[in-house]
Amino acid sequence: MFEEKLKKHFDGMIVKKTNSQSIFASLSLPSFIRDWFLKKYADKNGDVNVNFISERIKEILPSKKEWNRLLDGAIAGEKVKFLGRIKARLDIKNGRVNFELPDFGITYSETFIPSHTWNKFKDGFLRSDEDVWGIIELGYLEAEMSPTKKGLLILKSFQCFRPYTPDLDYFKAVRAEFDFDEWLDVLLSAIDYNPNAYKTKEGKIAMLTRLLIFVEKRLNLIELAPKGTGKSYLFSRISKHGWLASGGVMTRAKMFYDMNRKEKGLVSGYDYIALDEISTIKFPDANEMQGALKGYLESGTFTVGNKSGNGDAGMILLGNIPSDMFNTEINMFQTLPPIFAESALIDRFHGFIEGWNIPRMSESMKVNGWALNTEYFSGIMNALRGDITSSGLVNKLVDVPKNSDTRDVTAVRRLTSAYLKLFFPHWKDVKDVNLSEFEEYCLKPAVHMRGIIKKQLCIIDKEYLNYPLPTFSIKAI
Repeated sequence: MFEEKLKKHFDGMIVKKTNSQSIFASLSLPSFIRDWFLKKYADKNGDVNVNFISERIKEILPSKKEWNRLLDGAIAGEKVKFLGRIKARLDIKNGRVNFELPDFGITYSETFIPSHTWNKFKDGFLRSDEDVWGIIELGYLEAEMSPTKKGLLILKSFQCFRPYTPDLDYFKAVRAEFDFDEWLDVLLSAIDYNPNAYKTKEGKIAMLTRLLIFVEKRLNLIELAPKGTGKSYLFSRISKHGWLASGGVMTRAKMFYDMNRKEKGLVSGYDYIALDEISTIKFPDANEMQGALKGYLESGTFTVGNKSGNGDAGMILLGNIPSDMFNTEINMFQTLPPIFAESALIDRFHGFIEGWNIPRMSESMKVNGWALNTEYFSGIMNALRGDITSSGLVNKLVDVPKNSDTRDVTAVRRLTSAYLKLFFPHWKDVKDVNLSEFEEYCLKPAVHMRGIIKKQLCIIDKEYLNYPLPTFSIKAI
């Protein structure tokens, strides 16, 4: 019944996901790329020929080990065409367009896009500041013909990975055809989880809370959880609009602006930045990064040297903690790096996700059947970020006591708006809203998430005991 309803209302936007397709798992493909292959090569029943698709993947999705062979072919004048990530940059000073291939270490200084190629394919690049996935055809320009007088890789053609814009209005309207429980299943299966593996509605909602940062601009979250709950998978595999950093080094230049390369940082190019294994990430200049984070998390702006900028990316800190620390009444944040030990910085995070309420990943939790195309759904979530309907409804519906702390109000409103986008995107006006559902599934969980941050602040810094969390309620309509 559920799948029939999906087919009826989302015809053309669903694929048959099955955990038996080991070829995808062995290649460790992002879900949005996997679903692109499924959509392109599945038969009318949603099934694929594993041998055929395996060969096709090998043909158009090269590994880093194969790069030298492709590079040699391009230089030799052979046809080199593959699926990959590419980013274009307009060089105003020199009147040229260059590109980079981040997966293969090819930088702007080694490339060139001829004007006739740019004019033909530029629409695919100008959709956002992010890397763009697509079918890339490379060529080679000899040094004597090159504008820089050195050999350059050139882009000969480009087929955008997603040459369409998801119809957000249709998506919002179709939500009305599903009841709340069914909609939870739509969302879970879209991100590769089997709804039937969850024992309770609360477990489903806990899992979907991770998607709040996908749909709301500049939402800042912290999640601490046991190992094996799928944090890395969700934030790295579901959407090409997000960035996951796991361990390693994070600098101000990478996060905000690189003065040497004159390039924007992560916050200007992605919907969210997920700092995974947060306790292992190194910050070379902690004071410098802490100051930059304070400004950005507060206002969405940053200044590096004489360069100022802004971004819409939210930030989420992801960390593992032992079971004896699953307690919001103790200092859970002692596991975070010292850079986050300051209460003024923690206060800029809007909410906390209790990751211990999310079940550990198992084979039974993998989706197996028809579901929304993850590539399509990630585009919808990206589009929801620009939708202001939910914030308008929140302002009309939520009563905020006078003299409430501004950061608390901002946090609760932003979290409530995100829940509204995720669970009830079809509500356009106050008269559409079911007030009991709004309170139960949007406002209450938002207040709870902010309340945990507030508890931790009071433990870290006793001064916050003087600023209790306001009591938010529904206005009399």
